[in-house]
Amino acid sequence: MDYFTPEQHTFMKTVRDFFEKEVNPHVEEWENQGIFPAHQVFKRCGELGLFGITYDPKYGGSGLDYWWTAAYAEAMGGSCNCSGIPMAIMVQSDMCTPALHDFGSEELKEQFLAPSIKGEMVGAIGVTEPAAGSDVFGIQTTARRDGDHYVINGRKIFITNGTQADYVTTLVKTDKDAAHHGFTLIVVPTKTPGFSVARKLDKVGNLSSDTAELVYDDVRVPVANRIGDEGLGFIYQMRQFQKERMVAAFGAVAGARKALDATVAYLKQREAFGKPLIAKQYIQFKLAELSTQIELARQLNYHCARMIAAGEDCVRETSMAKLASCRLSREVADRGVQFHGGYGYMNEYPISRYRRDSRLGSIGGGADEVMMYIIAKLENYAA
Repeated sequence: MDYFTPEQHTFMKTVRDFFEKEVNPHVEEWENQGIFPAHQVFKRCGELGLFGITYDPKYGGSGLDYWWTAAYAEAMGGSCNCSGIPMAIMVQSDMCTPALHDFGSEELKEQFLAPSIKGEMVGAIGVTEPAAGSDVFGIQTTARRDGDHYVINGRKIFITNGTQADYVTTLVKTDKDAAHHGFTLIVVPTKTPGFSVARKLDKVGNLSSDTAELVYDDVRVPVANRIGDEGLGFIYQMRQFQKERMVAAFGAVAGARKALDATVAYLKQREAFGKPLIAKQYIQFKLAELSTQIELARQLNYHCARMIAAGEDCVRETSMAKLASCRLSREVADRGVQFHGGYGYMNEYPISRYRRDSRLGSIGGGADEVMMYIIAKLENYAA
């Protein structure tokens, strides 16, 4: 069954053409450099309408329903020859801007959201810290009110787009005694005195995406840069996580399909014992199992898209989708390397990069263990 409209298929072709013609020819160079020109690439993404799919047209968005986001994430995940650049783009489209769009003031939207939708600014999301990752409640970066400003102190780590960002949507603690109501989201321009990039991190995969550790040392930003109400940042962030996890899930499944197809192509031309490897029944059966699992994960993702589009509560389902899709991408990657044999261990074959890149899916945006905790809690499995 085809869940996308003809118009959405046209949009998906536009996305695929962009990556195949304008991004993939540069992937090797950008992977080797450990960075890609975010402002240049994001400008094109803005021109193609990738950054404001569901956002209000008043700020340059397209005002479309969530199925268009599903189409975009699936097309991108299945066409780019690396995962780093799609991840960086998704940070802008579905991580650092959702709360800004939904709860930001008119001034903030004009100053940061509208240029982000156009691709004229590069954003990042500052949540994870050296001692607090999936445990968002454990963050220690603070913001102290001083007249019409907040004074921010702390560190953030594993921040995608961190070395190139024009602003960081930063989660801070504004009241240490207010539990979940002690957190606030603040937009921090990276040119603000006291803000600095401590270091660009050296990663195993997703090499073309710059990832940084950030320092906030008495960073003074106007209270007007606060997103929504003080004390509601944790709640805003939890809402944003659902959409973040879904674009990751769509991208993971599309990437798994791409990797499996590449493995099949290799198996058809690689001969062993006088026949193509694809002729071996064991290999055929494993490919059939993986193809089935990909379809199962895709259907779960589509179910989540239906729920999001309908405005339904789907924390349980999106957690399942993130868990299943990202685990599957790891399994497809590992099996692909195995079926490539020695060539799968060589950097010249795309499957080796896919294996490195896909490993992040079960860690970033909420680790597998966090997804399982959420599912167990919602299923009332906890004692």
